[in-house]
This record gives sequence, structure tokens and C-alpha cells, in this order.
Amino acid sequence: MSDCNDVPLMFQAQIGGRSNIQKLEKLKETKKPQQQAYDWFDQWEEACDIENVPNFDKPIQTKEYTFTWRMVTNSGQDGGVIRPVIGQRGWAYFPGSSMKGAFRRACSTIEEKLRYCGGEKDGEIYPGILRFHGGYPKNDEWLDSSLVDVVHPQEDWQVKDQSSHSALIQISLYQPTFVFGISSTKLSENDPEWERIWEIWQIALERGIGSRVSAGYGQIKTHKTNTLLTIGLKGQGLTSKRINNVGEFRPNIFKAALRGHTRRLFSGITDDVTAERLTKQLWGGFEGKNAIIGLLGIAFNASDLDDEEIYVYTDGQMPVYETGDSSLNLLIMQKISDPNRKNLRLWVTHLIKFTMLLGGFGKSWRRVDHRLFSHSKELPHYLTNSQGKNINPMIGCHWKFTEFSKSLYIPVERLEDITKFLDGLYEKTQKLLEKKALHFLTKKTYPVNPPTDNIRESWRKGNVEVWGRIAKRANDCRAIAWFHGAYQGEKSIKASELTGWSSRNDRQPKTLIGRIWHRMYPRYEKQGDELVDTGEYVELLTIFPNRSGNEEEEVEKTQEFLNFLKKSTDFTQLW
Repeated sequence: MSDCNDVPLMFQAQIGGRSNIQKLEKLKETKKPQQQAYDWFDQWEEACDIENVPNFDKPIQTKEYTFTWRMVTNSGQDGGVIRPVIGQRGWAYFPGSSMKGAFRRACSTIEEKLRYCGGEKDGEIYPGILRFHGGYPKNDEWLDSSLVDVVHPQEDWQVKDQSSHSALIQISLYQPTFVFGISSTKLSENDPEWERIWEIWQIALERGIGSRVSAGYGQIKTHKTNTLLTIGLKGQGLTSKRINNVGEFRPNIFKAALRGHTRRLFSGITDDVTAERLTKQLWGGFEGKNAIIGLLGIAFNASDLDDEEIYVYTDGQMPVYETGDSSLNLLIMQKISDPNRKNLRLWVTHLIKFTMLLGGFGKSWRRVDHRLFSHSKELPHYLTNSQGKNINPMIGCHWKFTEFSKSLYIPVERLEDITKFLDGLYEKTQKLLEKKALHFLTKKTYPVNPPTDNIRESWRKGNVEVWGRIAKRANDCRAIAWFHGAYQGEKSIKASELTGWSSRNDRQPKTLIGRIWHRMYPRYEKQGDELVDTGEYVELLTIFPNRSGNEEEEVEKTQEFLNFLKKSTDFTQLW
């Protein structure tokens, strides 16, 4: 009998001692990740026939499409690992059966479904005239180490409590170009009906194919039929890392932020169980073993994205990104009526405004980009050293609307304009829980119960405070210095429960998410019908003062800082 180690990892059970590709090991000598998923990939690459690209012969009609980020060809889970479908010659494959299902859902009428895909009508079975042959990558560029992907659910950890969380492995293709094949038993090669057939497949692709499409996977560049809202954005900050520490800008950061803020807003209106159900109705999720398809999804396109820049500092280096002018599409993932679509679009527009007002997207979204807003007078340790190198690690991000979406800025003539916006958003969120406004969200009527007390970032008065001031220029930022040193005399909130901290202990690394957000929001004023950039910023601090179980010292430290804001600064409490 051969040793189990001779059997490729993809054919071994996901248990300890066999194929355990989820588990992240640490090499004692180097302290670097030794992830078995890369061994799994190496074995696949070695066995794959990369010299012979699978292709479709006539009379199969073909078209190719490029995906803007990642794509998952999902054959199911094995021990919690999302595994790819593997087709001819070991190549990744999108199955014809999945292609037919996506095509069928994209048909506009029952007659089209019956003609192209077949089915039953009035007790009779009708064969479809199309055969779906699936899709293969156009060339072998898909087969590299970027296939090892990471999924890291953090919503409960960031919004609800500091419960445990962990990264999960999946296998996905990075920006692949796929060739899809369709043939017909009835149509000739030049039949004009092929134009409609490929139009339907285009609609199917615009809705996303494969797994995790609402988070940006399996999306092509165009979305003509299912876009709810298109937002022009431009951002910079810290790039996420793959397991091998290579940086990669990950568009799922947008769904994570919007979903998290949806949960915060609903948790400020009603109890957490109801808030969680409503959030899942909008953004998808699971109830037990049953998947919930949400109403909303995202697709991101950045033609000038640069995520290969490296920020070097005295103790190491960190990947950073700049998106350039980019577009974020909020997608409708299910059919809804035009009036309901209009109501949903209105609320989502306010959700985007809220997200951009108080924070950003991705890693370190609770902080401003220190490269833009730190300055020498109050923060000398963030200067470069005598060799011109950065002394401290990079922190924060900065996002702006592009000219295309400039109208989404909240005009700030006076700071009270922000109070007015936040009050209005709270009222609009309350209305979503009324029966008449809720029918587009769910057929169920959920009770408007009192908010749950222990949700750390629920959006309600008494649990959150928003403070603001007008900053004349970028180097007029005040709060960065307070986060990294004393703010008054010897008083400090550095590395406290309010600002958060991260341990450097390799044996037991731990991060405590702070209870304060910091944003430098570009200040626009309305002049006639135009929004005009003043060149100033609204410096905003969003603070969640209350946390059950706080040590008395931390409670006192938070209260002292709030008193400092009120009595010794030009910050004003806005909410």
C-alpha cells in the first residue's frame, strides 16, 4: 500500500495529518507563513497541461470576457475550503450547467427560457435549442500563486463585539480572461438570432457568475442592466495582503464597509437579531445552513489602479494603493419593482454619503492617511529620518468623490449641516422598519424593538457622539497628534481602549479595535447650483464612549478626553 503522502492533497480528506490547507503554520526558523494551500497549488500546477489550451471547435460559437478582479469556479466546499471546478487537461473550468442556469435567469420572458434552455409547459417537456459548453481561461496566465485567496469575515468582530474571527482559504482566479462556448441544434452559424443569445449572456455576466458575486467576485467591467447606483471614487491607503504577504487591492472592501454601516444603522433602531436579519436581506448571508441572496451587490472598476507601491519605514515595509479615478457600481441582485427600486436607491445614496462622511474603505479605514495630514510641529516622530526614510508604519486611508459624483458631497456652510444630515439619515432608517417602506426589503414585518444595549457600534444617541471642526488646510489636522502622544499636559489616549492597540507578540497576537474614528472630509459649499471645493476640510471624530465591562481607569480616561474636546478645543459636538 502506498503512503498517503503520495496522494495529491486535493484528493485527501481535510483533516489533521492529511490535506489541511486551511491551517496557517509558522516555521520556527523564519517565522514566515508555511501555508499548505501553496503545496496544494504546486501539485495542481505540475499536473496541469499548460501547453495545450482547451478550445471549442466549430460549430460551437465562442466569445471571451475579462473579469475585473477575482472569479470563483465553485465545485463546493471540502472541509470548509471552497474548491475550484477542474476540467479538461487540468484547467480551471466554468461548467456548462452553471452557464445554462445563469443564462436562464437572464432571459426576459418564459418563452425565451423555453426556446433556449428548454423546460416544461402545460404538462409537456420542450427541449431547448442551445447547448452550453462552459468556459475555460484563454491562456495559462491564470495559473500562478495568486490562486490562493483569503476570506476573512469580520462584521461581528468590528460592529458587535470583540468575538473571535479567523481567515479562511478559497481558491480563485485573479483577473482571468475566459472563453465561453454555446452551440445550437437549430441555428446556423450566421443566424441573426445569435446576437440576442450573446446579449442575454452579457446580461448574465453583468449579474456576476460563480460564487460571492455580491462581494465583487465574478464581475466584468460593464453593468448596463442591473446597476442601482454608480459612484465615482478616488482613494489611497494600505493594501490588503494575501497569505504570502503580497499586496492586493481587494474590491470586497466596499461591500464590507457598506454592510457594516448598514448593521450599525439598523442596530441603532431595533434589537440586534432584527438588525442582523434586515442586513442579510440587503447584503446576503446565512441563516443556519440556508443561504440568503441579498438585494445588493458591488462591482468595482479602476483602470488606473496602482497597488504595487511599497511604503518603506525603519522597521519594515507595507504595500499601499492609489485607485486613480474609479467607479463603484451598486448592483441589484434580485428583481424588484420600479417604485421599490427608487426607494432603495434613495436610501443607498444616503448610506454612501454616511460612509464617505465619517470614514473610508479597507484596512485602517477608521483613520486618516497619515502621509497627507500629519505635520512636523505636533507629530515630529512621523517625520522621515536623516536618511529620508519614514520612521513609523503607515496608518489610515483617504477617499474622495471624483468629479462624476461630486454632487454626493454634503455641502457644509455651517457645521450644523452635518447634524441635519445625520438626523435625516436616522429618520430615513427608522422609516425602513415601517410596513409601507419595508415591503421592498422583505415580505416579513419585523417588530421595532428597543436597540440591544451591548452592540459596541450601534448608531443611536447615547451610544455615539460626532464632533467636528473646520480645518483650513491639510496640515491643520489636530487629532493625529492626540492619538500618538499627550493631548494635554501628560494626559494621553494613546494605546487605550478608546484608540485601540495591537500587540506585537508572535505567540499571542491580539488587536483591540478602538472606539474612535477620525476623518478629514473635504469641505464643499453650495454657490448657486454648483458645489465648490473650498480647499478646507471638516475634521470629524466619531466616538463610541460606552462599553460594558470597561475598567474604571479607561472610563475616566474617555471622559477626560470628551471634557477636553468640549472645553479646550474648537471641536463642536454635532450629534
